[in-house]
Amino acid sequence: MTIGLLILIGFALKGKVTHEKFDSEKWKNWTESETEWSLRWDMMNSLRNNYDLKRMSKNEILKLLGEPESKAENEFGYYLGSSKRGINTGRLTIKFDNNKVTDFSVWDG
Repeated sequence: MTIGLLILIGFALKGKVTHEKFDSEKWKNWTESETEWSLRWDMMNSLRNNYDLKRMSKNEILKLLGEPESKAENEFGYYLGSSKRGINTGRLTIKFDNNKVTDFSVWDG
């Protein structure tokens, strides 16, 4: 019974828990393709866990993540590709005040 439950949990989590290590160059040079359709999404856990984004400046974010797909004076938006939840895709939004990150969020939808 326990083994069956563990197998069921494993299948439920398959594709949702990612362990892709964040790589700035891979992030910046990513193009959505069949072989890398969720690369940025897969790197998000590593990015959040290993970089204190809230202490960074706009220039530090640009150096780390490159140019965003959408850019306003106080907000950058990065497309994350497939979130592996059906046809959903992800987006990283970083908000600034006085050129410092004040908040960031990851959207899946």
